[in-house]
Amino acid sequence: MNVFFEESGDFKVGVVLSQAGEAYQVEMPSGKRTKVKTRDVLLQFEKPEPQALLDAAKGIAADVDLDFLWEVAGQEEFGFAELGAEYFGHAPLPHEAAGLVLALHGSPIYFYKKGRGRYKAAPEQSLKAALAGIEKKKQQAIIQAGYVDELKSGKLPQSMSAIVHQLLFKPDKNTIEYKALEAAADELQTTAPRLMLNVGGLASPKELHMGRFLFEHFPRGAGFAPFEIPKAPDDLPLAEVAAFSIDDVTTTEIDDAFSVVKQGDGTVRVGIHIAAPGLGIRPDDAIDKIARARMSTVYMPGDKITMLPDEVVNAFTLAEGNDCPALSLYAVLNPADWSVISTTTRAERVPVKNNLRHNDLDDLVNEETLASGEGDYPHKEELGLLWQWALQLEAGRMKKREAFGLKPEQANRVDFNFYVEDDVVSIVRRKRGAPLDKIVAELMIFANSTWGKLLHDSGVPGIYRSQGPGAGGWAAKMQVRMVTHAAPHQGLGVDQYAWSTSPLRRYTDLVNQWQIIAAATNGVTAPLVAPFKHRDATLFAIVSSFDAAYSAYNDFQQNMERYWCLRWLGQEQAKQVEAVVLKDEIVRLADVPLVVRLPGMLSAPRGAQVKLDIVRWDEIDLTLEARLLEVAVAEPDASLDYEEEVDTGEAAVAEVVEAEGAVAAVDTGDAPQPAPASAQ
Repeated sequence: MNVFFEESGDFKVGVVLSQAGEAYQVEMPSGKRTKVKTRDVLLQFEKPEPQALLDAAKGIAADVDLDFLWEVAGQEEFGFAELGAEYFGHAPLPHEAAGLVLALHGSPIYFYKKGRGRYKAAPEQSLKAALAGIEKKKQQAIIQAGYVDELKSGKLPQSMSAIVHQLLFKPDKNTIEYKALEAAADELQTTAPRLMLNVGGLASPKELHMGRFLFEHFPRGAGFAPFEIPKAPDDLPLAEVAAFSIDDVTTTEIDDAFSVVKQGDGTVRVGIHIAAPGLGIRPDDAIDKIARARMSTVYMPGDKITMLPDEVVNAFTLAEGNDCPALSLYAVLNPADWSVISTTTRAERVPVKNNLRHNDLDDLVNEETLASGEGDYPHKEELGLLWQWALQLEAGRMKKREAFGLKPEQANRVDFNFYVEDDVVSIVRRKRGAPLDKIVAELMIFANSTWGKLLHDSGVPGIYRSQGPGAGGWAAKMQVRMVTHAAPHQGLGVDQYAWSTSPLRRYTDLVNQWQIIAAATNGVTAPLVAPFKHRDATLFAIVSSFDAAYSAYNDFQQNMERYWCLRWLGQEQAKQVEAVVLKDEIVRLADVPLVVRLPGMLSAPRGAQVKLDIVRWDEIDLTLEARLLEVAVAEPDASLDYEEEVDTGEAAVAEVVEAEGAVAAVDTGDAPQPAPASAQ
């Protein structure tokens, strides 16, 4: 005897070898033996042979007219044998019955299974809906296949043109556009981004990197909604100074300026004037919500996304020829030893006489000309006095660093400025610690530390940058963290450090400016009138949001710097380049700040100069493949601190760059800020 039975959702045939109770021992055509329960047997037959019956049944199932079969079935539940008699017009033969079972089981939209060999016809409306769905899928498959063909031929389907970024960065994997893109990429053995570049969905790898960042962090675009330009109070007093700023030539968000006045008693009064958008913007107003949503200006070589709209920046930037709203910190100094006699903070209008530019002055203002008094440049006398004070400020910080148990700062590293015009990049080496850089950096550190102390002494909370060991298990390298109370910044060598000098570019500085204004103008009542109170949940939320945004923006800047370094290699047609060993297998190119790992590189001392052969680079993956040709100079260059290039746990100067952009580490299309990848 032979049987046709169901096993694990599949239909099989075999010869019965024996029976024991409610089970058969069955040998299938393959020779495999299995135990089959009698309840799973649908047919018992003598002829034909099992395999012949199964083959014939499959032929019957393929020929069944499902629409006719559905009409014959009616609306009541039935067994397959009953339906077979009506469909075939006679009691079905074994192969016909088996074929009918296969047809019923293989058509779940026509027939619902109700038990072993029992079915029920689908309701008419359900069947129509199911058939429409199948037809829709067929049409979609045809369209999808057409998309695949277009992509493979180098054309972008029209339906994809408006959703390129969505397909690449946050796709709906159920859409035919995504399925077609993935299928075409698989068939061409490439990736979706590369395919989009090939078919014109993306104009360049730069658009890919920019698009990914904007899609994640600026999904509604980098523009601004309509707003009203805020204004500073009309009754601000006019300062009796002639202030000047020092910035890169491309800087438009001019946050800081300086003034120097020799007083009748022989003292020198230095003014540190910070742009004061906090005098016009108020917490929770429209502009504040814009700034809080962005948290910081985003910098990249050749471009930027500002925290504040241009109209607001223009209203408060310290542009030459204007009387600008400013928060001024005046320090009265004893020129004999440049000690600070007193400090005063006030909100006022500051006449800005000049916006000095590094590009114009760097060759004129250096340690030699400052020492000899040679040269002719604007504000020569004031810069000379500021230079002397900056040296004393630096020396004081170094003593404090030493007291904290840290080594002195290394100011002999090389930084790089990026300039991009018409997609052509220029990368300019610039040694850190130049006099103009040092003047700005030291005075900004002084202002941030002094105002941090003012907040602390006034009982007003602020946002501080802190570095040093403490409870909570800090890492050995003492990562910088943000807190809402005064705490030492050991890397900078100051007792407290509150970001306050870049309110046009960083939201933390705008918040601190509101707090400083309250502390400076309200005395003992400042804690009551300051916008943010102690243990203010909003202040903690700002710190958390800023950390996340600033980290993401910095990662993006580093990626774009790497992209432009690779572009520079192609632009210069670089085949062989000089590099320096940073650590183990890690080297940095000499002419651009591009760090590369060379697996298996022969051991060379840190700082050794080497020559590399450029094999290939990829502007999409931002990778570079190179091989070591020779070690040009085995001994490290003692004038450069390669330790700090890699291990920056104590890189205080990097913190200055990160804080102010004063030390021109990277030109990002506006101000050199924040620090380059090697300094973070």
